Amino acid sequence: MSEVKISAEVRTEFGKGAARAVRRENKVPGVLYGHGTEPVHVTLPGHELLLALRTPNVLLALDVDGKSELAIPKAVQRDAIKGFLVHVDLLLVKRGEKVTVEIPVQAEGELAAGGNLLEHVLNTLSVEAEATHIPEAVTVSVEGLEAGASILAKDIALPKGSTLVTDADAVVLQVLAAQAEEPAAEGEGEAAEGAEGAEA
Repeated sequence: MSEVKISAEVRTEFGKGAARAVRRENKVPGVLYGHGTEPVHVTLPGHELLLALRTPNVLLALDVDGKSELAIPKAVQRDAIKGFLVHVDLLLVKRGEKVTVEIPVQAEGELAAGGNLLEHVLNTLSVEAEATHIPEAVTVSVEGLEAGASILAKDIALPKGSTLVTDADAVVLQVLAAQAEEPAAEGEGEAAEGAEGAEA
C-alpha cells in the first residue's frame, strides 16, 4: 500500500464552536492517539484528507508541526446529508507493527443460472496485518455457485502477511434462491376479488 503525505497542525481550541470554525476553513478536526501517548488534537486539510480516505485503511504519513508520524484512520465521521468530513480519529502506527483492521470483501464472477441472489452477510473481514502493508480489500470468486452455497471466513484466501481475526466459521457470503412469484399471484387474486365485490 502507498503512503499519503499530509500536513497536520496541532489544535489548541476545542468544542463545537472551534470545530465549526475549523471546518469553515475547509479543514477537518481530528485526534491522533496510540502507543500510550497523550492524544494530540490536530487539524488536517479537508480536500487532501477526503481524497486519501478513498483508499480503505490508507497509511498517512503525517507532518505534525515538523514531526513525522505514521497513522491509519480508525473512525471517520461524515455529515449524514452532505457527506463532508466532520471528524477523524487517527491511530499512530510504526513500521513493522501489527494492527487489526477491517478490509472490504469484494465478490467477482457469475452465479449459476437461475436468478439467484448473492447476499453479503459480512461486508468486511477483520484481519491482523503489518501497519505498512495493510491490504486494501480481499476478492472472493462466486463463479458458478448454486442456491444454498455459502462462503465462510476461513474459506477466503488472505493476502500474504495477513491473519484472520474474524470468527473462522462466520458466513461471509451466501447464495439465496430466486424468489418465487407466488406473492404477486396472490396480490392479483386479491385485486380480482376486490373487483368482483365492487361489481356485486
